Amino acid sequence: MNALSALASFYKEGGLFMHVVLAIGLIVGAIIAERFIVIGKAMAIDARAFVDAIVTHARRGDWNGARHTAMQSGTPLARVAQAMLESGAQDEESLQRAADDATTLQLPSLSKRLAWLGLLANSATLIGLLGTITGLITAIAGVGVADAATRSAKLSAGISEALHCTAFGLTVAIPTLIVQGWFISRVEELGDSIDQLAIRLGKVMSAPAQSATQAVRPVRPQVAAQPVRQVAGESGTR
Repeated sequence: MNALSALASFYKEGGLFMHVVLAIGLIVGAIIAERFIVIGKAMAIDARAFVDAIVTHARRGDWNGARHTAMQSGTPLARVAQAMLESGAQDEESLQRAADDATTLQLPSLSKRLAWLGLLANSATLIGLLGTITGLITAIAGVGVADAATRSAKLSAGISEALHCTAFGLTVAIPTLIVQGWFISRVEELGDSIDQLAIRLGKVMSAPAQSATQAVRPVRPQVAAQPVRQVAGESGTR
């Protein structure tokens, strides 16, 4: 109870702008919870082990095994693998294009609303500073019109409001920026895993086509050089 009463007193002494910062904090909490669920599901598999398994099946020519492994997971990494396996392409450029198309469809859903976290963190900081300014204005105005007995009380109340609002704004903003950076790093890590999958699987899937092309490449016959006949005494006119 002492902690709750101290927290309530801290919130009450911050002034009107504490409500705005609290609303921002609730919105941030909702976005973080939603993104944690979405990104957590996308990173639910071991990316390195998954890529190794898909490439191993493809190198052995076990395409059914590769498709089965890809279909066991609904993560973006698995969906990119499915897109490459079902594309029907045999050259590396077409396979890379199929991977890029699938990545374009998968990654934006993971980075959605992450930019809002930075915006809300900056807003919480600025609103906390606005509360600081209003608190100082209140303190200065109260000192100017108050008598000597209440002057110190009004000054301390205004300064307390200013400091509490600033502290509350920073308390919301700093963890928000940290979580935003962590989310972005996770999305970038997934993007790197997708790039690795596209390169390794593309090389393996295009290898049989390249070998067949080299096997049927026609060999140009070598024609022996014909000797040039020289006619003795030929004058150039018949």
